Amino acid sequence: MNIQTAQKTRMPQEIADRLVDPKVYGEFDTIHADLTWLRHNMPLSVAETDGYDPFWVVTKYKDMEEIGRQPRLFTNNGVRKTLITQDFEARAKAMQAQGREPVNRSLLTMDQPEHMRYRLITQARFAPKGIRSLEADIRGIASRSVGALAGASECEFMDRVANRFPLRVIMSLLDVPREDEDMLLSLTQRFFNPRDTEISGKQGGFSVGATSNHDLVHEMKAYFTSIAEDRRANPRDDVASVIANAKIRGVPVPEFDVVSYYMTIATAGHDTTASSTGGAVRAMAENPEQFALVKADRSLIPSLVNEAVRWTSPVSHFMRTATADYELRGQHIRKGDWLMLCYPSGNRDEDIFVDPFTFQVDRKSNSQIGFGYGAHVCLGQHLARMEMTIFMEEFFERVESIEMAGPARRTDSILVGGLKSLPIRYRLAE
Repeated sequence: MNIQTAQKTRMPQEIADRLVDPKVYGEFDTIHADLTWLRHNMPLSVAETDGYDPFWVVTKYKDMEEIGRQPRLFTNNGVRKTLITQDFEARAKAMQAQGREPVNRSLLTMDQPEHMRYRLITQARFAPKGIRSLEADIRGIASRSVGALAGASECEFMDRVANRFPLRVIMSLLDVPREDEDMLLSLTQRFFNPRDTEISGKQGGFSVGATSNHDLVHEMKAYFTSIAEDRRANPRDDVASVIANAKIRGVPVPEFDVVSYYMTIATAGHDTTASSTGGAVRAMAENPEQFALVKADRSLIPSLVNEAVRWTSPVSHFMRTATADYELRGQHIRKGDWLMLCYPSGNRDEDIFVDPFTFQVDRKSNSQIGFGYGAHVCLGQHLARMEMTIFMEEFFERVESIEMAGPARRTDSILVGGLKSLPIRYRLAE
């Protein structure tokens, strides 16, 4: 790709360099300051930085909607769905030559018409009517998760509660063994944080410069292949069986596509909800008046959940590739150009949200874009909302007050970002 940029469309070099630095996302205030500057001064501009193809940076909410409405014009384009280094595809081919799959084939990599065919496999299960039967099970998991706060007045909330609650829901959905929880938690956290050395354990390997840990795909494939084989031999009433036995146009879904579907549900279905839940608790611990509002009026919980997704924006970006020339915000996008949709920026857009840098549990107008928009809107958004709503109902039933017990810390991740540490102090109901 060779974006022809006039000087006026090229953003300041220091901002471009920070946009590809995972440690800046770990700070978050810095990246928000950069995105705010871009919204006000260069809402659609090009980032050029060492090791990456040039890409347009989309910072305004309405522009993301316009792109989202046209999935055939702005495609996922396989591995280029997220920010990758220039040598990524060459290294992926080398990895395949070694007999290891470097990239899963998920809904996130697919485009029409293939995307919709695969989406329809589970769409009924994740629709509002389909998830209604899960409510009692999710409430039981939420009750036990909040119950983990008992017997103490302080805890590391992410590890004790926020990371585990949505993972247990996903494990129930797929009907995988409860004893696999710690292993799956480690896999999902390492998958989305290849450049956070505290989580990944080391720096190096195939995933340097990537936004997901592709060294783990082979490991995850081995685990989920056994699940797929079991569901074909012994189908049950679970999502894993639906996927394992699915057919498209009368032909069984290929093995790796089945396994990739599992990977996507296990990772994206877990980390994003964990991030939003942790983000909500942090915001209320830092703003006790917001906690008090919901404590006094539980009907605000759905609004709280929506605000948590807006405030946290757990998915920092997706990339799109233009399939034809297009005019956007007075700029000429050319066929083959790469675009970064910056969701945290869209969710702080002053043209859409009143006082966007204030956390408001009773926000009156909140069309947050944290679940994406258009054909690629998050398949599990209704499940995520149900999970967080039920969790917060249980949380406010038992927790009387919360406050920070130390500094919160974010993951160093360009793709799926959230808290890796949230020490809180709390008082439970008698």
